[in-house]
Amino acid sequence: MNIVKIAIVIDDSLATWQKLNVTAFLASSVAIAHPETHGAQLTTASGKSYLPFIKYPVLVYKADTDAAIQRAFNRAKDRELNIGIYTRELFDTKTEADNLAEIARHTDDSLNLIGIIIYGDSKKVDKALDGLKFHD
Repeated sequence: MNIVKIAIVIDDSLATWQKLNVTAFLASSVAIAHPETHGAQLTTASGKSYLPFIKYPVLVYKADTDAAIQRAFNRAKDRELNIGIYTRELFDTKTEADNLAEIARHTDDSLNLIGIIIYGDSKKVDKALDGLKFHD
């Protein structure tokens, strides 16, 4: 990959705490799956080290409709980008096993998406997100 981009699309109708929660989970999925996104530890002049950031900006977009998020998801799949997903039903799960079972119950077309993260070639990401606006 040359120039890469990380973008999150969030259902704009969610409560603020839900948007932040979903954003955090989705950002972690890229960091876990793609070690090349990891930056260096932050070290103060005191010599204390702190956790690193993802080394690329994470752009957050809003989806005003279910169709908008589904369109971005399908366009990202068509472009073979790396995608993370979050469905509405995951708010009701408590464990990783519950999360895995919930997602496994659905086909790609029947996922009740409320958030996705896309990682990959910047131009392909831009095309997948065509028409979406930055979250405000």
